[in-house]
Amino acid sequence: MIDLSPNQGPKILVVLHQATSTPGRVGQLLVKMGFALDIRRPPLGDELPTTLKDYAGAVVFGGPMSANDDFEYVGREINWLDIPLKENKPFLGICLGAQMLVRHLGKKVYSHPDKLVEIGWYPLQASKAGEDLMEWPEMVYQFHREGFELPDGAIHLAGSKDYPNQAFRYGDNAWAVQFHAELTLAMMHRWVVKAEERFELPGAQDGTMHLKGRLLYDQELLAWLKVFLHKVFGSAL
Repeated sequence: MIDLSPNQGPKILVVLHQATSTPGRVGQLLVKMGFALDIRRPPLGDELPTTLKDYAGAVVFGGPMSANDDFEYVGREINWLDIPLKENKPFLGICLGAQMLVRHLGKKVYSHPDKLVEIGWYPLQASKAGEDLMEWPEMVYQFHREGFELPDGAIHLAGSKDYPNQAFRYGDNAWAVQFHAELTLAMMHRWVVKAEERFELPGAQDGTMHLKGRLLYDQELLAWLKVFLHKVFGSAL
């Protein structure tokens, strides 16, 4: 267990998938809300708790792997999601985390039929249910090559042109988003440098567009994130 937060408040379990990954602005905002962060990295051998009774909720972040990969820890994480669902603990899945939730709920994670990706800034369209819940940003930052089906019983909240399922709510406690609002500027710089080869994929934007888009669209995205996290975790305070 690694607790990087000085807070003594309720704990949020944070699941990351690389040694250098951080919870970014999601982690920063949760700490400001009064939570402590317990960070685990299953690909590096960290175990996940067998219950969330001592936690206020959980966040599973993204990563370069696929929810369809046959790595042991991928299957273990997908199965583990039964815990927040059964214990009715606030849960947020981001990108890979969202796709793991979809797999757990029996639906498919898939590539676009034309192999299109979303890597850069793309328009987002809220559904009627999404609009009733809150105001959504017009543009969001994406970094994915796969999308997902909407689970049975889930409430569709937002979509995009090429990937119609971008956000949903399942039951009273589980939320999922495909896009990335958590990136700090330093994180975006790192992603742009480390994943340069992905900018050649169909539909991807050049790295310079990622940084220009941040100047244009990020304040609205950050404002959305602050409200959204209170929707997900506010009841746990």
